[in-house]
Amino acid sequence: MRLFAERSAPVHGLRRRVAIAAVVAAALLATTVASFADASAAGGSRNARVITDWNKIAVDMIVADSTIGGTARAFNYYAYTQAAVYNAVVGITRRYQLYQWSRLGPRSASPAAAAVAAARGVLLHYFPGSAGTLQTAYNASIAQLPPGLGRRQGIAYGELAAANIIELRANDGLQDTSVTFTPGSGPGAWVPQPGQTFLAPWLSQVRPFTLISTSQFDPGPPFALTSSAYTTQFNEVKAKGGTAAGSRTPLETETARFFFDIPIVPLQGGLRDLATRHHLDISDSARMFAAVDLSIADTIGTVWKSKVLYGFWRPITAIRNADTDGNIDTVADGSWTPVMPTPPYPDWVAGLPSVMGATGRALQRIIGSDIDLKLTSPGSAPAGPANVPITRTYHSAAVLNADVINARVWSGIHFRSSDVLGNGIGVSVANWALDHNFGRSQ
Repeated sequence: MRLFAERSAPVHGLRRRVAIAAVVAAALLATTVASFADASAAGGSRNARVITDWNKIAVDMIVADSTIGGTARAFNYYAYTQAAVYNAVVGITRRYQLYQWSRLGPRSASPAAAAVAAARGVLLHYFPGSAGTLQTAYNASIAQLPPGLGRRQGIAYGELAAANIIELRANDGLQDTSVTFTPGSGPGAWVPQPGQTFLAPWLSQVRPFTLISTSQFDPGPPFALTSSAYTTQFNEVKAKGGTAAGSRTPLETETARFFFDIPIVPLQGGLRDLATRHHLDISDSARMFAAVDLSIADTIGTVWKSKVLYGFWRPITAIRNADTDGNIDTVADGSWTPVMPTPPYPDWVAGLPSVMGATGRALQRIIGSDIDLKLTSPGSAPAGPANVPITRTYHSAAVLNADVINARVWSGIHFRSSDVLGNGIGVSVANWALDHNFGRSQ
């Protein structure tokens, strides 16, 4: 199926970039210098647990805090925390290049103590109401590290690493809720479902961590409503993504459910599981979390820029109003309902496939081979038994990408091109992030 034959020039440009990235990826996987086996003495695996411990502390705190606007800011707060932890560790171990910082720590300092202090410093700044919880966790972590000069130096350097990230991200747009979106009207225009408003349009204006701008990987406009590509994808999501879709198999429904609630908490849990199973040392663990979470944050900004710019309608609106789209090959169904709830923002382009594209590509670049990502969905999605977890292990980024692209079609909430382009954007962002950051020290 030719998805983009009737699209504009910018889309062809993105396709070329994604295709080139895929070719380069194979070479990079064969030549990458990142290795999980060469832990340095200062950053040995014996202290690496602080990275996963404090990732979980951060995730639990960020998701539970009702003051941050639900999960809209979660990816950025993850990135803040992991960037500070990364700098705190590698500034001492000297394994990798610092992220937008030049101050090295004492070689005798404890990288584990630095990681703990950096994580606490960032979280305390953004979540002062959790000071008591943070102090308790901090005391417990520090108490497990050998006392002495190294620990004191590590704590001091970690606090500097946190202050650096806080300063770097000051006024980055994450708190600027003045950016609004006015829904359009007529065929092709996104309109919110009853009770919805556009979730966090200001994410489109947040200053990126690694990219030049959130327009850097612009996907171009959606396809024409009268095009053959639109007709094909309209009919696909109508047939496969509705609550009454008899052509959807049980496995396809499970895949839709699995990816419904993966991206926030379960994905970070999957990264912790990977770091633990592969016995990553403290430097490699810190690098993995930083590379993945900063790539995801920049991908989300890019995707939200597209959603705000193009404001394309969701399948539920398109199918119920197909008699207005000017396409004689699309048939309206006023009662059609997607199997999963339609999110409160436009279709173009898809968010979750972009997040998974960034995750898979960053992990490939960090690991130096294909991925090994175990994910567990809590089972809270509709169209299945409640509270029954679903666990899948992905050893291939290509398989992960194919599943998440299909899942959003089978969920009834995206057109396929939106998923494909979003996924390609995530791959491109991760490649850019790793090309310009997190490299080996010279």
